[in-house]
Amino acid sequence: MSAREEILAAIRARRVRSALRPAPYRAPAAPVDAVAEFVGRAEAAGTDVRRISRMADVPEAVAALLRDRNAPAIIHVPPDAQWASLPWSTTPNLTLRNEPPGGDDAALAYAPYGISETGTLAYPSSIVRPASWHFRAGLEIAVLRADAILPSVESVIADVKRAGSLPHTLNFVTGPSRTGDIEQTLEMGAHGPKALVVLIVDGD
Repeated sequence: MSAREEILAAIRARRVRSALRPAPYRAPAAPVDAVAEFVGRAEAAGTDVRRISRMADVPEAVAALLRDRNAPAIIHVPPDAQWASLPWSTTPNLTLRNEPPGGDDAALAYAPYGISETGTLAYPSSIVRPASWHFRAGLEIAVLRADAILPSVESVIADVKRAGSLPHTLNFVTGPSRTGDIEQTLEMGAHGPKALVVLIVDGD
C-alpha cells in the first residue's frame, strides 16, 4: 500500500458515519425588562442612549444632541413622511435637509426594531428608509420606540415576515462603525457612522 493509500484509508476509517442531530433551536426567554437590557448592551457597544417621553420630543432632543457635541445645527432627514408631522418649529435654529448625508453630517433615522439580547438596531429597507442612509453619515441619531424592542434576531425576522413581503435588505447595527483590521488599532467610522445615538421613545 502506498503512502497515499494509507492516508486515504486512515481518513475513511475516521469518517463519521452518523453524526448526531443538533438539538432543536429554542428562542431565548424574553427579558424581564427588555428596554433596560437593550440600553445596557447598546451602551457597552459604544452607543449613546437617551430616553424621551414622546415622538414630539424628537426635535428638541436632536437639537440638544448637536449642541452638546458642538456640531452644526443641521440634521439630514430621510424621505419618511412621519418626520414632517413633528413640531420642528420648537427648534427654529435647527436646519433640516432632505438630501443624503455625507461623512461629516448628522442624520436622523427611524429604527423599526431593537434587539435587547445584543443592543442592536434592525433596519428593514424601504423607499422612504433607504439602506444606504445608515452608512453615509458621521453621526446617526436613531429613533426607536420602547415597545419595538424584541428579545432576539429571530423574533425580529419573524415579525418582519408577519408584516408581509421581505425587504430588499435588513441591516443590523450594533454601536458605531469600527474596525481593528489594520495593525489591530481600533478605528471608528470604518463602514458607517463614527458615532451612534439612540433616542428611545417611551410613549406616543
